[in-house]
Amino acid sequence: MSSADTIVAIASAPGRTAVGLVRVSGPAVPRVAIELLGHVPPPRVATLANFRGAAGEVLDQGLALYFAAPASFTGEAVLELQGHGGAIVPQLLLDRLIALGCRAARPGEFSERAFWNGKIDVAQAEAVADLIDAGTASAARAAVRSLQGEFSQRVQALLASLTELRMQVEAAIDFPDEDIDFLADAGVRDRLARVLAASDALQTAARQGALLRDGYTVVIAGKPNAGKSSLLNALVGDEVAIVADEPGTTRDVLREQLHIDGMPLHLVDTAGLRLAGDAIEAEGIRRARREIERADLVLYVADFSNPGEASLGELHAQLAALPAGIPLTVLFNKIDLVPGAAAIPARPTAPPPVPLSAARLATAGAEPVALYVSARTRAGLDELRAHLKTSAGYVGAESAGAVSARARHVEALGRARAHLDNAAAALGQAFAPELFAEDLRLAQSALGEITGEFGSEDLLGAIFRSFCIGK
Repeated sequence: MSSADTIVAIASAPGRTAVGLVRVSGPAVPRVAIELLGHVPPPRVATLANFRGAAGEVLDQGLALYFAAPASFTGEAVLELQGHGGAIVPQLLLDRLIALGCRAARPGEFSERAFWNGKIDVAQAEAVADLIDAGTASAARAAVRSLQGEFSQRVQALLASLTELRMQVEAAIDFPDEDIDFLADAGVRDRLARVLAASDALQTAARQGALLRDGYTVVIAGKPNAGKSSLLNALVGDEVAIVADEPGTTRDVLREQLHIDGMPLHLVDTAGLRLAGDAIEAEGIRRARREIERADLVLYVADFSNPGEASLGELHAQLAALPAGIPLTVLFNKIDLVPGAAAIPARPTAPPPVPLSAARLATAGAEPVALYVSARTRAGLDELRAHLKTSAGYVGAESAGAVSARARHVEALGRARAHLDNAAAALGQAFAPELFAEDLRLAQSALGEITGEFGSEDLLGAIFRSFCIGK
């Protein structure tokens, strides 16, 4: 990126709007203001002005706001023009500014310049995009907290604690003649314990933020006529899927989005899993298996009123055919059709065992939960919703102090925690202090990727390219 360039972009939404916003940033802004407005407006004051073309004609009249460097969002001289909206007027202003020597901005380039000029870090820049894309009030509040620097401050505090710890151990490495035994200092263990606790709290907040941003994908699977589409309709609260007694009614993937106490939930209804009767159904089953492989959770629906389908032997065969490693909940549906089944608690304190293959057990680590519901009468749906929140690890955006976070943040925090665990384990063993210090350095490096202190140009480029133009 050349800081000599002055960039321009239409920053308002396309189409018929009341106000059209055009934003300019770079060293040529004062000259451009004189050419376009006849003067440089006083800094940080909304000024009524005529926006003039090359021949002096008035292209539009509106408000001009000038921000002198470095007191602007980008850290450069910035001019914002608030004129009339629509498709034509903002484009006329854009063409005029390009003719004056400005360059059309790339997606995210204003935020990228703010990063390079030290106005925001990468996590705050990402929060700008997350705030724009927020789908719930909880997600928007989490994005605002990150934009204001809360997430970055917590990462920086963790980095500062790690730096303190590294200083102590590296003093023992660099000055061996001073007989510094850092392992004998109980303060080292106390500091490391505090670092681990802060890391856990930050991971929890980041996971909640990533969940608010990306949502939780639940795939409804099972044999034909188990009540999968009826369950989707019951959870959504609308007849969004066709329901019929004929097997194979659902032949394609059906997606619906809803929220459970602020948690975005992506529900995916799929074709019944069986030997296909024709090519169209076979394609639907192939798509169903593809969705199952990338689900956060699979709700495997079994017909509780069908003794053959709900038997443990049959269920074992069905579950063994699913991909290993996918979190799984077995949902016994249609309990309203079984005499006395209404007395079965929707989530028993000791659910009946649902057998899994040895390979699946090795990856899943435990038997799946079994729940009882009736999609027709809505029995057990409240317990199912609670189970979905628990499975996602959702504890509520506000109570968790969630900040806007992305999958890359959660992954970086996980790597940092793994290095800290290695360091903690090494404290109780005879080892070289250099290895302890290296684990701390690796943890710092992983944390630095979150705010952009450490990271490749490719990563930064990919982040800012995901922004809309004008941001």
